[in-house]
Amino acid sequence: MVGQAPDYGLDRHGFINLGTVHWNLSTPRLYEEAIRRREGQLAHLGPLVVRTGHHTGRSPNDKFIVKEPSSQEKIWWSKVNQPYDEAKFDAMYRRLIAYVQTRDVFVQDCLVGADPDYQLPIRVITEDAWQSMFARNMFIQIRDREQVKKHVPEFTVIAQPRFHAIPDLDGTRSEVFIIVNFGRRVVLIGGTAYAGEIKKSVFTFMNYLLPLKDVLSMHCSANVGSDDDVALFFGLSGTGKTTLSADKDRRLIGDDEHGWSDNGVFNFEGGCYAKMIRLSREAEPDIYEATRKFGTILENVMMDAETRRLNLEDDSLTENTRGAYPVRHIPNIVFPSMGGHPKNILMLTCDAFGVLPPIAKLTAAQASYHFLSGYTAKVAGTEKGMGSEPQATFSTCFGAPFLALPPSVYADMLAKKVRQHDVKCWLVNTGWSGGPFGVGSRMKIQLTRALVRAALSGKLDGVKTTPHPVFGVQVPNTCEGAEPALLNPRSTWKDQNAYDAKAKDLAHRFIENFKQYESTVSDEIKDAGPKV
Repeated sequence: MVGQAPDYGLDRHGFINLGTVHWNLSTPRLYEEAIRRREGQLAHLGPLVVRTGHHTGRSPNDKFIVKEPSSQEKIWWSKVNQPYDEAKFDAMYRRLIAYVQTRDVFVQDCLVGADPDYQLPIRVITEDAWQSMFARNMFIQIRDREQVKKHVPEFTVIAQPRFHAIPDLDGTRSEVFIIVNFGRRVVLIGGTAYAGEIKKSVFTFMNYLLPLKDVLSMHCSANVGSDDDVALFFGLSGTGKTTLSADKDRRLIGDDEHGWSDNGVFNFEGGCYAKMIRLSREAEPDIYEATRKFGTILENVMMDAETRRLNLEDDSLTENTRGAYPVRHIPNIVFPSMGGHPKNILMLTCDAFGVLPPIAKLTAAQASYHFLSGYTAKVAGTEKGMGSEPQATFSTCFGAPFLALPPSVYADMLAKKVRQHDVKCWLVNTGWSGGPFGVGSRMKIQLTRALVRAALSGKLDGVKTTPHPVFGVQVPNTCEGAEPALLNPRSTWKDQNAYDAKAKDLAHRFIENFKQYESTVSDEIKDAGPKV
């Protein structure tokens, strides 16, 4: 045993006959272990570059929820929350415990939730040093040795990438598994080294636990201005959630996961997990600098073997290159990561069809509609099997794979809080203009930043608007820092009849997707959708 060990040992989880247990090692010591074990390589200026093998992203089809008495009546059983037999879980757990015998393990005892009123002590047990460092980066570190000694985890993640499921025996889809047991407050991860599974398993647990305490859990980033005005940025991967929240004129609260309680907004995490592919020093200076710092982990990022300099343009391993770094690597942050009640909510979409306006004001009902829809579009070529056309993607509450409870629970809480605190809501398209992908061009990040800053500063409050002819959202006629012609998406298309056809096509997709929620929402929210 090495490191700082608490009184609550691994025997409480059933582990016996272990090799060396590395307890709560510091970042430098984890670097040494990772390099000694050939888990990663040191890059120019200090980040640790690792490979995750065959799995370079999440495996949503391999995630299961154990069907057990304490939670089964609460769970949103769906294709994202597949039921798993409790007896099979117990058998899998016993086999995993046997697998770990005589092996070294790394343990990080951390906290989740910056608000002390809702803070959760957790434990992450891994077989790789770099994944232990990932947990240390992503969650809130405990710096007090006495607090470490008294640490009792309320949720435990056990990640063993080289332990594989046996589908015929275990009832899994493949050798990969992410199995969450809310009754035993543990998740088992195996067959995949992608560290995002650790992060999102903890998020899933918070999405289960906090709404039961009347706290809204959210897949969003958050920042705060000089007037203590908090803004939330909802969006799926690739829509700009991390990029837009890292603003030099505003302080970052967090880049991905937050709670909204009666006290205000608080970050769940102590770190950031950003996409690295084609990262721009000019457009994303703070995140770019984080790739050049000791303590950052870079997953599947390519680098020169001799100079050890990074090549952020290279997607030969995956489009989903990632960087995990402590939030303190960003210079302009709030610490501890808490803020007041939001004044603005921005729902981000990367519309590759080129239909939605770059920014539009939403009513409370429209905000609920778009929150439940969770729309973005995947661009052709970024995933295997995609054709030449973009694909519309709808992810409930901008985070369906991580929701444990029915979507209406989160949507109703958001609507209540928006009305209670008179929050302004906006739809922001960071996708295409002048035509769909392949014809038009991607919105310039400088334009999007200008529009977002105008919304947050109140400069759009008195501006005249025009309702979008299909989606009904209020599009500003003018905005400081933007040409008026760019604000109306139809006017940016050479063939405006083609725009009308594409807008109707996208509207039909929204309407078809929303049918699943019609029985659970009010007529006002149903009527807030597009009209064709």
